[in-house]
Amino acid sequence: MAPGSALIPRHIDLSPGTEALRYCFALPARPESVAGARRLTRARLDEWRLDADAHEAAVLIVSELVTNAVVHTASARVVCELRCLERRLRIAVQDQGHQPGGPKLCRTADDEHGRGLLLVDAMSSAWGSRDAGDGSGRIVWAELPHSTEQSC
Repeated sequence: MAPGSALIPRHIDLSPGTEALRYCFALPARPESVAGARRLTRARLDEWRLDADAHEAAVLIVSELVTNAVVHTASARVVCELRCLERRLRIAVQDQGHQPGGPKLCRTADDEHGRGLLLVDAMSSAWGSRDAGDGSGRIVWAELPHSTEQSC
């Protein structure tokens, strides 16, 4: 996807001379795609040499966000973007859902749904959701700090 796509958050601006590592992939919105999303995420984060804690947290967050998109929306595909900028990794998953209000945390142990978002909340420094600007669905994002052997 090109810079300025629906997945790039509007509140992150690159100042002149700043580069970001960015990787985007799309998968069919089917349960077996969750494993594919984990595999693609692991491979890219290995290339970027993220520290082990951030690496594992990112893989789990991608897994949870893609699972939610597959299970809770009537999407044909999901798009995942990984963006490494200024010691932060931003994960964004776009689905084709149009539910009002977006995803919500469920803090009760009796609820079978929403536990994945509790993990996302616990493992990330920030997360949220918004409608895609072009009306094509919803974007759920999470950020986590990291360190790398190379500069992100």
